[in-house]
Amino acid sequence: MKKKKGKGRAVGGGKGKGGFFSEIWKKRTLYAMVLPAIIYFVLFSYIPMCGIYYAFINYNYVGGLFHSPFVGLANFKYFFHGGMDSPVWTLTKNTVLYNIVFIFLGNALQCLVAVLLTEMTGKFFKRFSQSSILLPYFVSFVVVGTIAYNLFNYEFGVVNAILGKLGLEAVNFYSTPEIWPFIIVLFHLWKGIGYGTIVYLAAIMGIDREIYEAAKIDGSNVFKEIRYITLPLLKPTFIMLVLFNLGGIMRGQFELFYQLVGRNGQLFPTTDIIDTYIYRSLTINFNVGVSTAAGLYQSVFGLVIVLFTNHMVKRIDPDNALF
Repeated sequence: MKKKKGKGRAVGGGKGKGGFFSEIWKKRTLYAMVLPAIIYFVLFSYIPMCGIYYAFINYNYVGGLFHSPFVGLANFKYFFHGGMDSPVWTLTKNTVLYNIVFIFLGNALQCLVAVLLTEMTGKFFKRFSQSSILLPYFVSFVVVGTIAYNLFNYEFGVVNAILGKLGLEAVNFYSTPEIWPFIIVLFHLWKGIGYGTIVYLAAIMGIDREIYEAAKIDGSNVFKEIRYITLPLLKPTFIMLVLFNLGGIMRGQFELFYQLVGRNGQLFPTTDIIDTYIYRSLTINFNVGVSTAAGLYQSVFGLVIVLFTNHMVKRIDPDNALF
């Protein structure tokens, strides 16, 4: 028997006429909601990527971007010259080490504070504590720099005044680079811990309270509830936030470093990061090519770290990987 040729396609087989555009029209409301975000990233993330070309030219204001002399990798050679003494080694080391401390110590303290706030019973003290911890987040970095200067100034700083009252010798903080990693980390944690705590508080509020009630019936105390219920259920949130923050591990807190250290070259061995180096290359040396080369290196290195970290997380715990 001859098979009859069907005019239509089988039900569920293939896509109807229109394909891609038909799908967009069916879900036009959802795509319209996403459109502003798409436009934002196209205008401010993808189109500016054309500026990468600055890293391969000897830029001058007469020739502009496309008519300045092409120098290949010369700008990278300047950035990488000197081996272990090259700027890239010191800048990368400082940037990565600072961000590792910021990310892991910051998230650990935020998680701890969120757990402690959750266990507080007094409503007034709980709200007062939340407001007090969150308040530094809204303080300008300019004010933070002023606070630091009034604390650590050699002649009339608060710390040296207290040391003088105790009969101890004054410390010249702005000439002692070894002290500043601790100062910078302290100010970063003080300023950001309140905002980060909000995420962990929201995650704790999302935990089913029946789990805690069942644990209390079984005889668990507060410490066991935190150890065996709260912290394990906060693990996915912790990993997700760490992975998101690792995406910017090569992006230093420029405002924090610049306002605390400024252009004090004595402190650069322990406080100079890629962002401050790029800023000085543009504003002091007017070297657009080298600053763009440093920025491109910063972005590529950060992408490699994110991909590697996500790969390791996927191998250890696939459910908590980003992609």
